[in-house]
Amino acid sequence: MQNRIKNKNIVLGVCGGIAAYKSVELLRLLKKHGANVRVIMTSNARKFVGQLTFEALSGQPVCTDIFEKNDCAPIRHIDWAREADAVVIAPATANITGKLANGIADDMLSTFMLAVTSPVIFCPSMNTHMYENKAVRRNLERLRTDGYFIMEPETGKLACGTAGPGRLPEPTDILDRVLSSLMPKDLKGKRLLVTAGPTRELIDPVRFISNPSSGKMGYSIARAAEHRGGAVVLITGPVNLPDPLNVNMIHVRTAEEMASAVFKHMKRSDIIIKAAAVSDYRPVTSSKRKMKKGKDEMVLALQKNQDILKKLGRKKENRTLVGFAAETENLEKNARKKLAEKNLDIIAGNIIGRPSSGFGTDTNKVTLFYKNGSKESLPKMEKDALAHILLDRIVELMAS
Repeated sequence: MQNRIKNKNIVLGVCGGIAAYKSVELLRLLKKHGANVRVIMTSNARKFVGQLTFEALSGQPVCTDIFEKNDCAPIRHIDWAREADAVVIAPATANITGKLANGIADDMLSTFMLAVTSPVIFCPSMNTHMYENKAVRRNLERLRTDGYFIMEPETGKLACGTAGPGRLPEPTDILDRVLSSLMPKDLKGKRLLVTAGPTRELIDPVRFISNPSSGKMGYSIARAAEHRGGAVVLITGPVNLPDPLNVNMIHVRTAEEMASAVFKHMKRSDIIIKAAAVSDYRPVTSSKRKMKKGKDEMVLALQKNQDILKKLGRKKENRTLVGFAAETENLEKNARKKLAEKNLDIIAGNIIGRPSSGFGTDTNKVTLFYKNGSKESLPKMEKDALAHILLDRIVELMAS
């Protein structure tokens, strides 16, 4: 994730609204991920948050007046617009919405925006009744038509006392849309099916068989694919992760539920990436009541679950099919066997049980094994970065 935004030039526009304090956190996140950030504040914004805060975090002067005698001097805003890789306005008030929708340039921010050619992420935040006003809705629709990406505000209780839409989206979600704006859309028009997380096979209402999968790898893949323009369905077992934005989510619990969802969506998929850790077995019987302690030993009878990936391989047709192999030993031997038996195009193999690789970690170290017999050993990296490399290889494979 860091590499995709590192050294990119991002301009953050801050308008006069109570949500301006959230822009400070957004700036911090952008800097954390390596972006070069310049800040333009309206005069009203300075009444909510001091410009010194933004200057300290960005490491650069904050522009507030087009006639300032510093880095923001006249004509300099044209350079900023030309150099920007992306622009985000957060919060975007009704005032700036009306100005930009109608081509008005009467301050630093609106003048700068008329010269911008890079992607723009526009984050409205205002009183619910203002947001629902016909003029504001009309202006937002005009901005969409003009090519701006409009983030829908969150719904809830606002500082003014009203309840409804109008809250600024969380900075992490805005960051996600900035990242998306910087991605090549090489998966546009492609439909992806991704699985993630563990499954749970119930023994009784309070006990189950499962595994330590966190779902992070599958979620990273789904998010990366959406960033690159793909239409993504994510089928996930029980995890503690927020749903990726703009992804069709299907939450399941058992292996049978996951199989049913996978085969239901398979035919509408061009690419299938199965990153879920599905239980190989389930109890023959599951008690509807909590089983009480009795004997010192208990025998649990298990039956095999269907092999979802193997069945997908049989029905593959012209789809691209990718799997994962989590092993404790003999990685190449076991991964290549799985690659062949399940008719995969790529399998990502890793050794689990290491601090930097496997279940629950934010990083992974994998080797990609290809159907043509080649392999590619990758260094340890963030799962978000690995997701993009895997998608790069899929795009290359589909183009060959």
